[in-house]
Amino acid sequence: MTNELIYFWQHIPENITPYIFKIGQFQVRYYGMMYIAAFATLYFLSLYRLKNEKINFSKTVIENYFTWAILGLMIGARMGYVLFYNFSYYISRPLEIMLPFSFTGGFHFTGLAGMSYHGGLIGVLVSSGIFCYRYKINFWQLGDFLVPSIPLGYTFGRIGNFINGELYGRVTTAPWGMYFPADPTNQLRHPSQLYEAFFEGIFLFIILWSIRKMRPFNGFFLSLYVIGYGTVRFFIEYVREPDQQIGLIFGFMSMGQILCLFMILAGLGIFYIRRKTSIYPG
Repeated sequence: MTNELIYFWQHIPENITPYIFKIGQFQVRYYGMMYIAAFATLYFLSLYRLKNEKINFSKTVIENYFTWAILGLMIGARMGYVLFYNFSYYISRPLEIMLPFSFTGGFHFTGLAGMSYHGGLIGVLVSSGIFCYRYKINFWQLGDFLVPSIPLGYTFGRIGNFINGELYGRVTTAPWGMYFPADPTNQLRHPSQLYEAFFEGIFLFIILWSIRKMRPFNGFFLSLYVIGYGTVRFFIEYVREPDQQIGLIFGFMSMGQILCLFMILAGLGIFYIRRKTSIYPG
């Protein structure tokens, strides 16, 4: 029975259809639905806090903000992937950056294959800054309000990666490893998407949500999230397969780890500066 369960577990990715339906080359994938689920989770958790906690923002402000955040995320995530992970490819194929088609070897519908978390974070921060400036809202207070909910929404993104069979881990002999159809070597690999869904998502959510009513200074939760995510992702990268077109930088670090180091340093900088200069007014 144990061997049968292990076999079933290891071959789950091979039995998952990554799309809901398709017409010719056009596909509606679960991955896209995960983005909707992520924003819906963040939205309803935000409404819950507005209703049950002493929050200075209105429902209208939050609803308007989400339009800006979604736009910033999508543009940032796409441009981040292009710049950080595959610049040499897209510099010679600029139309493929924002069009869901590939022109290599003919005309193919691909969707926007390739999104970067770090690029998405930068995009959201930029769009949030513009939104707050335009509507005269405190950037740090808005960030602290939203951050405790973000990891749970982000969990759906990693589940979407798992359903897609992409961003799988390195080769392993552990019995909880899995076989992924996209792996040309057909070897047992770490299900790193699930590790990330749990630690970058559920684990960070439990921590941040449980202390969400703390008010030490503006920027406190934003700095904790940036530091926390960067740290968790840095260590998970040791079992995640590096991007094929990049490999390991300096022979021992992935691009994701380098970006996470910058992220951790930025989070520490935010924590130090905001702690010295800002006291939460509530």
